[in-house]
Amino acid sequence: MRSYGSFGPTLWFVVAVIASGGATGCSAELESNLNRLEEANRLATDLLVQFNKSGDAGNRAVMADTNEASLAFVGEAEQATGAVQKDAGALRPLLSNLMYSNEIRLLDEFTARFGQYHALDRSILDLAVENTNVKAQRLSFGPVLEAADAFQTSIEAVQPATSAADSLRAAALVATAIAAVREIQALQAPHIAEPDDEAMTRIEKRMVTAEASARGAIQKLSNVLPPTSRPRLVAATAALDRFVDLHKEVIALSRRNTNVRSLALSLGKKRMLAGACEESLRALQEALSKRGFSATR
Repeated sequence: MRSYGSFGPTLWFVVAVIASGGATGCSAELESNLNRLEEANRLATDLLVQFNKSGDAGNRAVMADTNEASLAFVGEAEQATGAVQKDAGALRPLLSNLMYSNEIRLLDEFTARFGQYHALDRSILDLAVENTNVKAQRLSFGPVLEAADAFQTSIEAVQPATSAADSLRAAALVATAIAAVREIQALQAPHIAEPDDEAMTRIEKRMVTAEASARGAIQKLSNVLPPTSRPRLVAATAALDRFVDLHKEVIALSRRNTNVRSLALSLGKKRMLAGACEESLRALQEALSKRGFSATR
């Protein structure tokens, strides 16, 4: 006859059922944790992908040569940034449930670094969409060039002086005025490309001197040419005023320097912050991959 010791057969059955249920519960919990770990790995991988997408789109926005292209790339950058924030928000509770303190620390480290990165990137993108250097360049190579040509045509059309000596002097003054306008025009390109404020100021001083030379030449022409030439001198002065007004627009846009500044920030501080963010994400991926290896042993 089988002995059950001090327990009856019913109690032994209950113990067996409880033991069996405990094993099943452990198995279910293990499976749940493995699913959480798999999802954590997926989110960590997508975090890095979306972070790189955001950075690449931001860089393309800085390099774009039209407002439309800049805005399109800014939209891509913002979409990827939203995905980064969403992935990070979904990953943290998973790591908390798994009680992965090291991984939580690495995610918090990334989140803090990404906050600094995102604030800087937002400033860069705001600068990039202004495109002031690109606008200044187009204005310089388009309307400003046309205005300079119009001034040259206008001042060359003044009536010649009556005497040979005055005619030679008038020709020299016309050449001086034209050369001064062309110098201003030529100095616009280095001004647009210049990142340093002091260097821009030095260029502007040369431009002011050249404008004074052009106006001085026109004033002297009025003393050399006959009264019949005055209407054409007035027209030449108006053409110079038109050129100078456009020139001032170029300088104002160039002084904003948004393309130059955004590019400098992208190649400097943003790159450093991006490297720090990527370092945290890769460390997080590596830590999670080791958890996966130990869980399947």
